[in-house]
Amino acid sequence: MIARLAIALLMAAPAAAAEPMAGHDHDRLLSFTRGQVDYARARGEDIITFDGEGWIGGDTHKFWWKTEGDIDGGAVSRAEIQALYSRNVWAFFDIQAGFRGDIEPDGRGYAVIGVQGLAPYLLDTEAHLFLGFKGDVHIRLRQSFDLLLTNRLIVTPQVETDLWLTDAPERRVRAGFSRLEGGVQARYEISRKFAPYLAVMYDAAVGPTATLARAEGRDPGGWRVSVGVRSWF
Repeated sequence: MIARLAIALLMAAPAAAAEPMAGHDHDRLLSFTRGQVDYARARGEDIITFDGEGWIGGDTHKFWWKTEGDIDGGAVSRAEIQALYSRNVWAFFDIQAGFRGDIEPDGRGYAVIGVQGLAPYLLDTEAHLFLGFKGDVHIRLRQSFDLLLTNRLIVTPQVETDLWLTDAPERRVRAGFSRLEGGVQARYEISRKFAPYLAVMYDAAVGPTATLARAEGRDPGGWRVSVGVRSWF
């Protein structure tokens, strides 16, 4: 049931730009939605990963939503939803603040503050601080960029990492860099709004968290190859 709800949320966000409001161009109300779902076989299990985000607003003020998660062996192992107010403060960068709710693995909430935008060389950059209502605190950093091989074939190197400032025993996470996800996604845009893709990714626990996983006999993760589809409106 949770898996169906998570995927439904990913696909049911606003699908088209809203009608412009009366007034000047900077008062226009617009929207954007992007979602992707992929499949991989790793550690002897079928793994489905979903990721989506979108916004509605104008040039200065926006409401953002974000969701992501994993379904391992038919069960949801990780699922989160974010609701953020975003304000443009400099060139292509916004300051964001709001709430994150984790449905799995152990429902809890976070206050969120961070930045998102385009760094020099068109690096899509996100940096957010999560202040847990149960006392845990961590930072998530993401960067990616699109490299156009042709007008339709696009390669996207990407990297994401979590830095925990506190231990989170319930999640078997120790303070320090806890996870590294990085790799390359190659997509082919059949249309400007739909693209299948192939991704080669390294996704694993690192540092003290990886040491804890090995001590408990758990697989810290590693390389995987996935296939999926991406759509945006």
